[in-house]
Amino acid sequence: MSNQDWQGKRVTVAGLGVSGIPAAKVLHGLGAVVTVVNDGDDERSRAQAAELEAQGITVRLGDGATLPESTELIVTTPGWKPDKPLFTAAAEAGVPVWGDVELAWRLRGRDGREPAPWLAVTGTNGKTTTVRMLASILEAAGLRTAAVGNIGVSLLDAVLGDEKYDVLAVELSSYQLHWAPSLRAHSAAVLNLAPDHLDWHGSMEAYVADKGRIYEGNRVACVYNAAEKATEDLVREADVEEGCRAIGFTLAAPAPSQLGVVDGILVDRAFVANRQKQAQELAEVTDVNPPAPHNIANALAAAALARAFGVEPAAVRDGLRAFCPDPHRIEHVADVAGVAYIDDSKATNTHAAEASLAAYDPIVWIAGGLAKGATFDELVTGAAGRLRGVVLIGRDRALIREALARHAPEVPVVDLDRTDTGAMSEAVREAARLARPGDTVLMAPACASMDMFVNYNKRGEAFADAVRALAAESD
Repeated sequence: MSNQDWQGKRVTVAGLGVSGIPAAKVLHGLGAVVTVVNDGDDERSRAQAAELEAQGITVRLGDGATLPESTELIVTTPGWKPDKPLFTAAAEAGVPVWGDVELAWRLRGRDGREPAPWLAVTGTNGKTTTVRMLASILEAAGLRTAAVGNIGVSLLDAVLGDEKYDVLAVELSSYQLHWAPSLRAHSAAVLNLAPDHLDWHGSMEAYVADKGRIYEGNRVACVYNAAEKATEDLVREADVEEGCRAIGFTLAAPAPSQLGVVDGILVDRAFVANRQKQAQELAEVTDVNPPAPHNIANALAAAALARAFGVEPAAVRDGLRAFCPDPHRIEHVADVAGVAYIDDSKATNTHAAEASLAAYDPIVWIAGGLAKGATFDELVTGAAGRLRGVVLIGRDRALIREALARHAPEVPVVDLDRTDTGAMSEAVREAARLARPGDTVLMAPACASMDMFVNYNKRGEAFADAVRALAAESD
């Protein structure tokens, strides 16, 4: 759409916040007549509304259900569920609904230059790490790039800002993909699939279908997880451009058209001249920080996307070496009395916790919080042989305790019947009591944090503070 097409167009933005406010400002700047609707009417919302209204944007607080009169387009923030009355009214009126990603995609190349291609990543877990690894690899190749999208950096800013990019590393959530029907990436990856956000999507089938949208229209490569057939099935079902290839990644030795691991080396049998007989060394497993199995898988997915874009092997190695993981993702805090203390507060669901637990042995596991409807039998069954002991915290800890009683009855369990933030200090002390030299105390809660903490970052900080206090006492 040209600037002229936006002049006077009546657009409703659903929701304030990280993506709603930038969308409203961008649309207003293009000449659209913008109305923002928002369910909340708290102090923060009123302050945000005042800022927008000062620029000439209409804001309706406390009424997110009613479709404003004469609306021609809705641009929604990712968190708004598809069954909202506003969207039902839009469907009845024939009004299209876009997300912020769709808006950014449609606005690419408005300066007349060729827009930067998107290398896109989704999955239940590992998205942010993989996208940041990918950006590090692209930078090592000398390309102008940025990690954007669900990672917390606005795609609209990247698309419309003054900075000109050669390629973008884009993290996309299932929410964003649901509202992005026109997205066509250069190449894309689905890292893994496990039950999550089912209250938003309505079913696992709907959740998986939205994840699979990332492959639609791919030009060069659809990257899938060879260990999860469901991701390969999404590739088979996708309508891609002629010549687009299916590229797998595996922690085993790779088959042709895959990236994998051989004798501690990350190798490429996909983007080589003779993939039937040749493999290209990319990096060593020790170049991956940290070299936990699921993080090696993230590195392989990032490498596959970079190689699809034509990046040389040396840049893959250099980019992985330069990558520094975000806090609270299997982060080593300290060694105390011969025991390693690992913060994986970002493991907010069972799938993430499963990957974290698989990286260590033996383990004293700190777990619990808000279960979000999850069950823990499969997680406990898989980890039982690695557990030295378990310390449970949080509101829904009984669900984990019951799974442990069924599947690991011999493992000692400390159940902390308190949900104040000080419980973390006690949890670390109890874990230290259970641990022996050579063990790992792993805080991988498998639950959300909001019963006790503002977010998973604050939970991780509380764990790290408690570990440091323990270390100071042992000096």
